[in-house]
Amino acid sequence: MLRDQFPGLNVTVHGKPLVYLDNAATACRPQRVLDAVQEYYTRFNANIHRGVHTLSEIATERFEGARESMARLINAPSARQLVFTRGSTESINLVANTFARERLSAGDEILISYMEHHSNIVPWQLLCQQTGAVLKVIPMNERGELRLETLDELITERTKMLAVVHVSNSLGTINPVKEIIAKAHAREVPVLVDGAQALPHMAVDVQDLDCDFYTISGHKMYGPTGIGILYGKMEHLEAMPPWQGGGEMIAKVTFERTVFNHVPAKFEAGTPNIAGGIGLGAAAEFIMDVGMDKIQARDAELLAYATEKMQAIDGLRLIGTAACKTAVNSFVIDGVHPHDLGTVLDHYGIAIRTGHHCTMPALQFFKVPGTARASFAFYNTHEEIDYFVDCVQKAREMFT
Repeated sequence: MLRDQFPGLNVTVHGKPLVYLDNAATACRPQRVLDAVQEYYTRFNANIHRGVHTLSEIATERFEGARESMARLINAPSARQLVFTRGSTESINLVANTFARERLSAGDEILISYMEHHSNIVPWQLLCQQTGAVLKVIPMNERGELRLETLDELITERTKMLAVVHVSNSLGTINPVKEIIAKAHAREVPVLVDGAQALPHMAVDVQDLDCDFYTISGHKMYGPTGIGILYGKMEHLEAMPPWQGGGEMIAKVTFERTVFNHVPAKFEAGTPNIAGGIGLGAAAEFIMDVGMDKIQARDAELLAYATEKMQAIDGLRLIGTAACKTAVNSFVIDGVHPHDLGTVLDHYGIAIRTGHHCTMPALQFFKVPGTARASFAFYNTHEEIDYFVDCVQKAREMFT
């Protein structure tokens, strides 16, 4: 079984078998990824790219091979269009501080959505403060769906950037990003898509989407923490200035001037997270071997099953009921604080996430300070969901 390939699931918490329903925060890793990381550190531990000795050559081949694997996973035209970063947060900050900054003047506009993660809000706020640009927001409805009919008015001749999440981490909403991108491009507005929550659950084709930038976090897609990808159209990446200076991003340095390296090295200053990159490549290969169609089908099945079971709990209200969503159910229960619920469930061995999930504006829209969030992955089971629902019922009875 695929589940057996995830050793992190085979542990106990408070003497109970772990039920891991915190996948939107970070997923578990298959043995294949763990082996790839361990192999790097134990068999060819070396820095990459400039070494001429055997270990360095092997490490370089594996690291660049991981870039190729990720390019195949998202159907990028070239692996050179993939920049290794620490994750979506760093990728968004990179675009904000290079590509977007050079396009902005006082009074220009950046457009984001109401359901963005803080990492796709704060970098743009900082940029607006520094340039005099204005941040505008696409509204959403009570189901947690973007009101796309407002786009025609929100996009103006002053709009210089649109940044939108592909899948909401707190609501589960899958946004129609291809439609959004087409509308923005019709007005010559470039688009960044935050794909951190999408790639673990659905097929992503950056050429079909025609996005200008797409960000990926490795630890959401069964890879290591502290590693991610920024995909960008080559014409943008070549025109963008470097963000950080140091080794590898240079071709030549004198005290008078520096000649920068080619893309993607221009954006990868210093020794990268080599083990993380290799592990990310292993995660990409794992996903492709399993088949994204199978993962999507399993996610949809789990979401439907969990939603039906959870809606039978008295006093439970789902936050985020979009018609098109992925395997995330955020909820509140009358008379029960989310943190109290999370603490009780932990004693039953169940891991969920409670709080604002780094989407405070979205939860303020629903007039709740926080939610409990159960997020599923294809390795979860119906039996785990039944146990989770039973324990939520017990917790509710404790507090009401």
